[in-house]
Amino acid sequence: MPTYLARRLGQSLLTVFLTVSTVFVLVRLAPGDPASAYAGPTATSDELARIREQFGLDKPLFTQYGIFLRDLLTGDLGTSYSFRSPALDVVLDRMPYTITLSVAAIAVTVAAAVPLGVWMSRRADTSRELGANVLTVAGQSMPDFWTGVMLLTVFAVLMPVLPASGFTSWSGLILPTVTIAILQLALVSRLVRREMTSALASPYITVARSRGVSERALTWRYALANSAVPLVTAIGTRFAALLNGVVVVEVVFGWPGVGSLVVRALETRDYPLIQATVLVTATLAILVQLLVDLAYPLLDPRVRLGKAA
Repeated sequence: MPTYLARRLGQSLLTVFLTVSTVFVLVRLAPGDPASAYAGPTATSDELARIREQFGLDKPLFTQYGIFLRDLLTGDLGTSYSFRSPALDVVLDRMPYTITLSVAAIAVTVAAAVPLGVWMSRRADTSRELGANVLTVAGQSMPDFWTGVMLLTVFAVLMPVLPASGFTSWSGLILPTVTIAILQLALVSRLVRREMTSALASPYITVARSRGVSERALTWRYALANSAVPLVTAIGTRFAALLNGVVVVEVVFGWPGVGSLVVRALETRDYPLIQATVLVTATLAILVQLLVDLAYPLLDPRVRLGKAA
């Protein structure tokens, strides 16, 4: 286990480093001038030159990269051009909102998708299962922005029972959570249905049934337990993706998370803010994946971590 952890941590650090370095280069190759975005359309050439010098944008790319690596080792990711404060602090201030939304969406997804997937597997190849499949395919096919707009129209405009945007109260969490959960519910429930159908057709289930084990125990204790590894992998992957910022949903609902922050950073060519956002979200996503890997032996004793495996 210690060897496995050391190797995975080394891989994670390398992944974060390569990710941030790639973003560093790509944002500078993209069209647009941060100095012009910062100073506005009426800025003179002298003002633009002064701003480029102030932010170090007048230096060669390799020199900028060297300075970036030096500051990265000390935890200094620069000052945000638009917020005029440390970029890392700006991202960390927004991150709790994204984590809250992600946890709520995953919790609703698991609470609804697992029972639905189990129900579908118990009624495989029936008209009821076909109807549920149609609904999940429809949920999987609807874009997030369309679902969000429809929910806003119904529950914030036609029947104004929920806030339309922001996070002034916990009720403001409902619409964006449901918007995200609809798509995740479709994906996870279909996965549970597939894995459970395969598990219920396995020989060990047939043997257990012949020995008088109840159908409830066969379903929830044996079949679902043996479907846990791919299920946890899918949920962990979806959660890590949500931590990277649900950009469309956050913009639609005016959610103050890192997704909407990224949009603003890209619009203003705020290099330090973009880099800080990528660093934080990539680190959290990799941490989630590491925790998922460490959970495998707990879910399935046949799984072993380390070099010997």
